Amino acid sequence: MSTPAKLPPFRVIEAALRVTTERLTREIATPRPSAPDWNDFEWAVARATSSMHGISGLLATRLAWRGPPAWLRFLETQHEFIRQQHEEVGRVLARADRSFRASGIAFVALKGSALRALEIYRPGERPQADIDLLVEPDQLRACEGPLREIGYHRTLSTARHDVYTPTSAGAPTDVGEHPDNPLKIEVHSRISEALPLTETDITSTLLPATRRPGANPYANLAALMRHTGLHAAGNMRANAMRFMQIVEVAWLARRMTSRDWQELLEGTSRHAPWWLFPALALAARYVPGSVPEPVLTEAGRTCPRRLRQRYSAVGVYDVSWSNPRIAALPGHEWSRTPAETWRYLQSRALPSRERRDQLVAGARSVNPHLLRIPWYGRSHAERILRWIFSRPPRVQTLSVVSAALREAGP
Repeated sequence: MSTPAKLPPFRVIEAALRVTTERLTREIATPRPSAPDWNDFEWAVARATSSMHGISGLLATRLAWRGPPAWLRFLETQHEFIRQQHEEVGRVLARADRSFRASGIAFVALKGSALRALEIYRPGERPQADIDLLVEPDQLRACEGPLREIGYHRTLSTARHDVYTPTSAGAPTDVGEHPDNPLKIEVHSRISEALPLTETDITSTLLPATRRPGANPYANLAALMRHTGLHAAGNMRANAMRFMQIVEVAWLARRMTSRDWQELLEGTSRHAPWWLFPALALAARYVPGSVPEPVLTEAGRTCPRRLRQRYSAVGVYDVSWSNPRIAALPGHEWSRTPAETWRYLQSRALPSRERRDQLVAGARSVNPHLLRIPWYGRSHAERILRWIFSRPPRVQTLSVVSAALREAGP
């Protein structure tokens, strides 16, 4: 791993992340005519921000200004890498479809793969670092055979999904997309998010009524929006959202008919989407005209008051990877009862062994380089003490900023 770049004071980094996040995310839907007046450090942070939010491909085609040469080269290179990635996803999905059909296993191609099939975005606009598949629980381990046939091996297993990596995979880059980054396949047996502690499981609402071996679509467009919205909610809860998730919600919203919205918002007593308002609110604010006002109002009615109030005003920076501060209780506003808030506080102070293992596994799946950072080697008690007395910054965010500064040079 390269030597980290020397970073300026934390408050300077924090300010640059806030400014670049707000400006660049606004540029997607309402581009301004002239470039921002940023110094070299801020332009380097802009590259980190663009990468963390997955919007480099969109900025490459939608900005009305050019910016400095290094910024322009970064966007052009990222756009080409994402276009190549788009083609590779298509090739891997086609091979997986054939291999799974031969094995008699049905799967639903999730999230980015489903958006790709609908041609929601153009090649080169949306990065896709992995392919997510949903299978029946009793088929989860059986997927190892057909995936081995197309050159993938299992590298991580959890209670809900297995991660497969190309046999010849290299190490991922620190900033943005690159052709050498391994295209992973994650096979899920259920789709749920902890909000913030209670699991919201929507698996049964995503599956089509009839499925054939190989690739299958979601049950309908409402099911795709339900999953996209819940995935965004889970990331917002952890202050780990990427703005591309909000763009996807906006893009899907423009495809939805009144019947689609009715099916999504009414749901059932078990699957009423109380968690949908935050994603819709950010989409309506940052991509004007994407979410019908009556839909936003209706979604707000089922959303808990404290959560609705926060997301009526919160910005992308606060609930995304751009935020470099480690919160003691990230997403506590997603608790729906005082009892759940108390249980969440206990879980943060005394997490289970499984939760601690998930933290390390998550870092490994995002970027194995993160495991070399001392933070992941400390005990949980030591992390709490360091947070109380020194308020350490978020290592994932600063590692991307450091890499962007390193690439920018002296």
